[in-house]
Amino acid sequence: LCVSIFYKSDGVFGIMANVLATYVILFVLFGAFLEKCGAQKFFIDWPLAAVGHTIGGPAKVSVIASGLFGSISGSAIANVVSTGMFTIPMMKKAGFKPHIAGGIEPAASIGGMFMPPIMGAGGFIMAELTGLPYSKIMLVAIFPALMYFFSVFCMVHYHAKIHNIVGEKSEVSAMEIFKKEWFYMIPLIVITIFMLYGFSPGYSAILGLVSCIVISYARKETRIGPKRFVLASREGTVNSLKIGATVGIIGIIIGVLTFSGLVLTFADIMIELAGGSLLLTIFLIALASLVLGMGVPVTAAYLITAVVAVPALTHLGVNQLAAHMIVYWLSQDSNITPPVCIAAFAGATIAKANMWKTAFTSFKFAKFLYLGPILFGYVPGFSLDGSSTDIIKAFVLILFGTWAYSWLLSGIWIGTIKGFFKKTPE
Repeated sequence: LCVSIFYKSDGVFGIMANVLATYVILFVLFGAFLEKCGAQKFFIDWPLAAVGHTIGGPAKVSVIASGLFGSISGSAIANVVSTGMFTIPMMKKAGFKPHIAGGIEPAASIGGMFMPPIMGAGGFIMAELTGLPYSKIMLVAIFPALMYFFSVFCMVHYHAKIHNIVGEKSEVSAMEIFKKEWFYMIPLIVITIFMLYGFSPGYSAILGLVSCIVISYARKETRIGPKRFVLASREGTVNSLKIGATVGIIGIIIGVLTFSGLVLTFADIMIELAGGSLLLTIFLIALASLVLGMGVPVTAAYLITAVVAVPALTHLGVNQLAAHMIVYWLSQDSNITPPVCIAAFAGATIAKANMWKTAFTSFKFAKFLYLGPILFGYVPGFSLDGSSTDIIKAFVLILFGTWAYSWLLSGIWIGTIKGFFKKTPE
């Protein structure tokens, strides 16, 4: 067993180490350089000017900023800490209760893990496990990620409408900010275009990193000279080492699972318990990933669960990529689902709110996290599987369904019904 884990490709130096060395390090470095070039400020200022003055404006800013920043940060906790330091106090000032403000930010932040072009380390690992090009993973992930953010956005809107919370109008218009700072989108566009054209993720990441350095010279205060270059490299390297330690431990766990034969046994047990029901199987996977997520990082939870759960899902007729997406989405729930939810607790700390109330609020706003896996399992078009007509029909129905789902969960309809039956005073 020790020989397999430490000297062969089934353990520490296996698929996971290869993914880390080939993709993850470069993209973590890219994220550090994108932050240093000044893009993070644009990711907050632009949404603030665009929707900050609307119903629930500050919370909507949190959702959009988390989507933009989360797509390159690769970590829900990093997303909460970075964008939340600005958006959470802004939400509290507008009238959101502390635990609501602290709960909305982590609910929005975990969406960054589904949002291309980077999707955290999980997207690259998924490409390695499935043998599919990363560009395919990206294409399948875009619409579900947008639907997740749309769901949180709608729930925020209806919550603010119930409590009559309105933001303040920005002094500068969104169009004006976009005209002056649009170039901060260039690195993300460069990476996306090159990967869609078939270039390797590593090559695309290097080009994106170079574009960060180039656009940093647009302003004197953000120029990446020798000193800022070293600081960005150091920050990216430190973050990579944290992921590397996790990946090594994951390799050991996967090696033990594979060597012991538990992978196939667990899949058989899951199929047996579910009695051939796909819905029950997804529920059991959600439970397993939540328990795993209490003790290991979410990427580790995805990997460990994928090894044992994907065979069970494919046995029930789910295509391989959709099966991995189900596991990947559910692996994120430990960030916002009590009792162990680090991202939600980070939001509570910034908001100075009760941790448990914040955690349950975050769980409430992130409900699409549990609807998405069901759609992956039952609607092939959700993972681009099927004819063009089937995919378009699925997208239209899911778009409407996401709005209806958010409307129902928000509880705004309760007030409408009460108002309808309320007697008109004479």
